[in-house]
Amino acid sequence: MASRRSEPMAPVDTAWYRMEQRDNLMMITGVYMFDGPLDYDRLRATIEYRFLRYERFRQRVIPSSMPNQPPRWELDPHFDLDDHIHRFKLPPPGDKAMLQRYVSHLMSTPLDMSRPLWEFHLVEGYGGGSAIVSRLHHCIADGIALVSVMLSMLDHEEDAPWPEPLPEVDGRRRRRGPLASLLRPVTRTVRSTQRMAEVITHEGMETLIHPSKAVELTKLGVGTAGALGKLLLMPPDPKTVFKGSLQADKGAAWSEAIPLDEVKAIGKALRGTVNDVLLTAVAGALRRYLLDEGQPTDDLNIRAVIPVNLRPIDEVTPKLGNHFGLVFLSLPLGIEDPFDRLHELKRRMDDIKHSPEAVVALGILQVTGMVPEQIQDIIVNIFGMKATAVMTNVPGPREPLYLAGQPIKGVMFWVPQSGRLGLGVSILSFHGQVTLGIASDLGLIPNPGQIVTHFEEEFAEMMDLVRQVEEE
Repeated sequence: MASRRSEPMAPVDTAWYRMEQRDNLMMITGVYMFDGPLDYDRLRATIEYRFLRYERFRQRVIPSSMPNQPPRWELDPHFDLDDHIHRFKLPPPGDKAMLQRYVSHLMSTPLDMSRPLWEFHLVEGYGGGSAIVSRLHHCIADGIALVSVMLSMLDHEEDAPWPEPLPEVDGRRRRRGPLASLLRPVTRTVRSTQRMAEVITHEGMETLIHPSKAVELTKLGVGTAGALGKLLLMPPDPKTVFKGSLQADKGAAWSEAIPLDEVKAIGKALRGTVNDVLLTAVAGALRRYLLDEGQPTDDLNIRAVIPVNLRPIDEVTPKLGNHFGLVFLSLPLGIEDPFDRLHELKRRMDDIKHSPEAVVALGILQVTGMVPEQIQDIIVNIFGMKATAVMTNVPGPREPLYLAGQPIKGVMFWVPQSGRLGLGVSILSFHGQVTLGIASDLGLIPNPGQIVTHFEEEFAEMMDLVRQVEEE
């Protein structure tokens, strides 16, 4: 396949590239945990033969020398895979707290912008096993596409063979013909990705609005100018300890895995969906944190920015790049009772699903990368005024998966807090378990683990309600 030596960056990807600030890095950070040690050589081969099949990961970004022109993707003439794979050994006891501190350090550290914008860190000495921390710049792709990329690196069997060289892909076409025998592993990966796409289409906050409906709304709506006008008319979010000036140091924390069956049991008892239950627990956790800080929560609502998938529902292998819009969901932190909070959240989400008036930000990202940077900064600051947190909820694979011969025990990820926000909330389900992750600006939220603890308390309280209902 002929290499695309140089090509302009798409407008929406340019927007994410420009948003990079030293106190607000635009990286998607992921953590993959294993009970056993990973073989470094096999991991390296997996990255070389599966991850690097995507040409984008061998390209660096060249800023434009002309004003208001997009940067360009260019093959890195000095590309060296070993520059992008790092090894780190946790000192004893190598527990979860130490891994969280290491992830926090990486979350606070910029990528080398002179190289392709991604890294993998093999963390050894994590308990009796290991972990991998991935860092990928958001200008490369959105979460849906990167999930597809990560799935292409995984195996469905523990005794899967070592990775071998496969045809390159560039997000638009794959080689076909006499290499059919080599493509069998790719076909298996594509089918796995298709199953994932079907899950994401029907679950998760990213599809509060069905992709086809979201596209329809952008066509029926008033366009970018009108959408921006609606965003301007939206009142600013109230001042809380979650909002303020940012600093460079970030913190990461995640919960213990919660059985998905328990989440479904709560939803059944309280007449809500899995999303309803998880959002209710998140809102309750944020409420408890504010009360810890002595901040009143009476009648308090804060907005979360939620990505909405705009990819075609029949797109089997998502293309790299960013193809999503944003909506604002108001979280009722003023409601103490979890049952009442759940049903109010459900009502608000239903409003988003059915009202084009709520889709105030769809399409804005498509043009922010084409306007002068000063205007983009204004738009980004508007997002920061109107919301408090970025929130994602991605349903992952339901079956066990393996990386470099080791079964994946747990997964967590965080998207960047665009709009100069200081709080990120991520929910991920994987193999029948649900995990909550918090990413925070340490100047605003010094201990993100405190929110995680409150989430677990909220969930336990809802489980108690379920048991009471079952005993009646």
